[in-house]
Amino acid sequence: MKEDKVILEVRGITKSFPGVKALNKVNLVVRRGEVHGLTGENGAGKSTLMKILMGIYQPDSGEIIFQGKKVQIKDASHAKHLGINMVFQELNLFPHLSVMENIFVNREITRGKSGLLNWRKMYQETKDYFQKLKIDVDPLKKIRELNVANRQMVEITRAISTESKIIIMDEPTSSLSDYEIERLFEAVKLLKEEGISIIYISHKLEEVMGICDRVTVLRNGEVVANYEKEEMSVDNIIQAMLGKSLEKEFPKIEVPIGDELLKVEGLSLPPLFSNVTFTLRSGEILGFLGLVGSGRTDVAKTIFGMKKPTGGKIYLKGREVKIESPLDAIKSGIAYVSEDRKNEGLFLGRDLRENITIAGIDRILNRGFIDKSKENKVTEYFVKELDISTPSIFQRVKFLSGGNQQKVCLARWFFLNPSVIILDEPTRGIDVGAKTEIYQIIGKLAGQGKGIILISSETEEILGVSDRIIVFHEGEITGEFKREEFSKRDSIMQCMMGVN
Repeated sequence: MKEDKVILEVRGITKSFPGVKALNKVNLVVRRGEVHGLTGENGAGKSTLMKILMGIYQPDSGEIIFQGKKVQIKDASHAKHLGINMVFQELNLFPHLSVMENIFVNREITRGKSGLLNWRKMYQETKDYFQKLKIDVDPLKKIRELNVANRQMVEITRAISTESKIIIMDEPTSSLSDYEIERLFEAVKLLKEEGISIIYISHKLEEVMGICDRVTVLRNGEVVANYEKEEMSVDNIIQAMLGKSLEKEFPKIEVPIGDELLKVEGLSLPPLFSNVTFTLRSGEILGFLGLVGSGRTDVAKTIFGMKKPTGGKIYLKGREVKIESPLDAIKSGIAYVSEDRKNEGLFLGRDLRENITIAGIDRILNRGFIDKSKENKVTEYFVKELDISTPSIFQRVKFLSGGNQQKVCLARWFFLNPSVIILDEPTRGIDVGAKTEIYQIIGKLAGQGKGIILISSETEEILGVSDRIIVFHEGEITGEFKREEFSKRDSIMQCMMGVN
């Protein structure tokens, strides 16, 4: 490979943290104007390597060659100055600022020597970027008012709008609809044509094969495979990731479906959704399928008391219940695992014990004080039961991989032993091996007689795991399918798109 075709070369990078060797002599070569896929299980070292390229971590050994010169990337500002930018999986936006302000933060456009901000020009440039990416978002809207998908698109726009030579995208489509993914891919192709390199981190292997020119696979902090476009296949990438073939991606445990647990009747909260009616039975996994913005999550949050409906009724085991807050839902036996682990699911700076026991803290109190012995035993039980990979129960959750963070979220609600569990995008940003473990956990819960509502943007996931699915479009239920009807893909897609 000619040196002028290489923009970045990583040689022998090693990085250790207390109790774990995150990277071991990793080599990586990125060509100019290519989309280079980087994949591997959670904890394989992908994010650590990227944070080294962004100057967030410093390597213990090894070297980085950027544009033919050896560099020591001191911090994130230095990385951006060189032309390396990153869209993080956990979004890094200012919720109280507008979309436009987030895109131009720390590089505001001013009016000549006056130093006054040129709001008109920043607004117009934001509109231009959005028009190119076909994003329908008001530049003056506050970030806190956007859903996860639109926040992700703002992050991507911010990276694209800078003078970047390399853009690192960490799970950029994890919360995007098919339409938004298509727009993103068009933008990636445009960047590639302009000579910008993309390091594309994703667990969606079909996506990697579709958009990437090459792919590097990490396992346990080491590079275990490199594939050119013509060598890529889902099977060999999975085998490299796991060290073995994955025999079944969606392990479906067949369990008997019991009596009705939950009944939702005419639930409405315009304009988010209206007249939503469905039932959920014991042992049943009910899939909520629909594009981002279809109302799936709004319905779930309303059932859990995070939003207040304008009409409708909720019944649990045949008895009407009034749920006006999450506390009411929890007392009624309803649990909700949010799609947004960072902002709604976890206390990232706290350890496993506090995250797992917080919702059921009254169960580990002794005369008004936390019984540390009980707290430790509960945490140790769930670490073993859910196979949470952690150096200790005292580890802060922010240092765990995405898959293990999600298991901590699940453990919190398992501790309360609810009857109904709502799982909103439970495998978002999680590698294929960890996904299978989550599916097995879901199946085990159904086997215990729990009623599961599973929300996912991945159609294959919903079809692979659910007993029955309800399809949403623009806040309304447009279809319902039993498992034996899942082969009617055209009908399902028509319901998702609102086509009669």
